[in-house]
Amino acid sequence: MAAVLALGQRREMFVDNLLIDRLDGAQQRLQPPELRGYVLVAQPPHENACTACYNLIDDHDGGLFLYYRGYYPIGAEAADHRQEQTCNVALSYDGVHFHRPNLDLFEGSTEGKPGVAPNTVWQGVEAHNFCALVDDNPNIDPQTRFKAVGGGARDSLFGFTSADGLHWNRLQEEPLQISGAFDSVNVPMWDAVAGKYRLFSRYFEEIDGERVRAIQSCTSDDFVNWTDPVPHRYADDVPLEQFYTNATVPCPGAEHILLSFPMRFLPQRTLDTHGMDYPGDGVSDAVFMSSRDGVHWDRTFRQAWLRPGRDTRNWTHRNQTTAVGIIVTGDDEWSMYVSQHYGWNDNRLRRVTVRPWGFASISADVHGEALTPPVTFDGRQLFLNYSTSAAGSVRVEIQDGEGTPIPGFALDDAQHMYGDEIDDAARWSAGTDVSTLAGKTIRLRFVLEDADLFSLRFG
Repeated sequence: MAAVLALGQRREMFVDNLLIDRLDGAQQRLQPPELRGYVLVAQPPHENACTACYNLIDDHDGGLFLYYRGYYPIGAEAADHRQEQTCNVALSYDGVHFHRPNLDLFEGSTEGKPGVAPNTVWQGVEAHNFCALVDDNPNIDPQTRFKAVGGGARDSLFGFTSADGLHWNRLQEEPLQISGAFDSVNVPMWDAVAGKYRLFSRYFEEIDGERVRAIQSCTSDDFVNWTDPVPHRYADDVPLEQFYTNATVPCPGAEHILLSFPMRFLPQRTLDTHGMDYPGDGVSDAVFMSSRDGVHWDRTFRQAWLRPGRDTRNWTHRNQTTAVGIIVTGDDEWSMYVSQHYGWNDNRLRRVTVRPWGFASISADVHGEALTPPVTFDGRQLFLNYSTSAAGSVRVEIQDGEGTPIPGFALDDAQHMYGDEIDDAARWSAGTDVSTLAGKTIRLRFVLEDADLFSLRFG
């Protein structure tokens, strides 16, 4: 018999194959985000066409911080004024409306010329790709509650700390001792499940003489000393694609699963933009992948998570770049953000929404079934995250570890569940209580009629 998975009361999503032993008439389906409005449009002279590297954090006190590269020298001035790059911040309380605060932390921030802005929090080459986190490590000094990494040179990355997310200091004068090609958004995080810091960064993989952008990771106990980076590992049948950024985050409420939304870059492709003059070749989109250890990454879904769409200005390079961060903006809505119109004078950041724990599903258009491997659980009820048509439904049969239906929980006992619910208790003729099966080895058989099943948990 297959190894038994101990689920406890963890929420599990169908973003990989861990909970799928067999599919019959059903399939795994990637769920694209829904496009919403723009939350930030570049404002010259302090921001410009190459404003980028957006990342968001929730300070756990009702405030949201949006960090981004503000002013970026373009063309001839770039060689002489690279030090004038800035990291700016916008603030929000709802994840929908953002404002640029008047901080005036740097000299000249109120002058109407390129350079620092009233909302600038760092100036210099490190602002090129400044990426922050709220440190949830229970053992930290409150004065270093905010941390960040940033670096303008390809092979140098610096660490930063802050008490309030606005006033920043270098962690140390010298760069972090990590090798890579850091001219991108490199993502630091505190991994509460692993009990360590992780850093997801970019490097170049040499393939047949070609330098291909790829992702690596390393870990640390103190944010200062880091392990040697390890390249991402994929299944043997997954070809290596160029990933410019990674936007990796622990999934809220299911932090044992890491989610990543790389910007996939195709430098050899250039689309005719209807006569519009745009410097540089290449097109890009956003893809989705997941991991349970930070090194081995599941690419069940090879298609784009977000396409360029009908907007011609998104069919140029470095667009559809997913910002780092998932923000909870409602009981049934999570917000994420993507950079669009990069390189154009109306460079902007767009909000998209996703279903909580709904990045992928087991889906059946007409009729389909899915069977889990043997599992154990804790709790009294089985909660499902699902969506059906008016005529569709979800039913659950509970089997023993050998695949025999358990009396009272067989398919004939299962009630048809229909509607659109994030957390709905599965029901049988006798009710919702499954506590008599807690700790025992079982299998779950899902029967879907025109339905999507996104996630499950016992509790």
